[in-house]
Amino acid sequence: MSLQKLKEKAFENEKVKEEYERLNEEFSLIDTLLSMRQQSGLTQDDIAENMGTQKSNISRLEKGRGNASWKTLQNYVHACGFKIEMNFKKAN
Repeated sequence: MSLQKLKEKAFENEKVKEEYERLNEEFSLIDTLLSMRQQSGLTQDDIAENMGTQKSNISRLEKGRGNASWKTLQNYVHACGFKIEMNFKKAN
């Protein structure tokens, strides 16, 4: 069974679909962090060194474990050579 078919089957359950949608913003942030690091050509070790922290902290951040502060996110983004911006839009 393909991932898409599995997802469609899982989404037949309204509770599964709601939880997936609730976590979508978190998944999007994680994807963005990983993409920035990949585009920068840096390793977790490199980012940790640039931020003055340990690789394990970078790993936790990229896995979505914990509750990163705004300052931590800024430091990560800057360590990757990017600038952080925030946008808002009204929830449906």
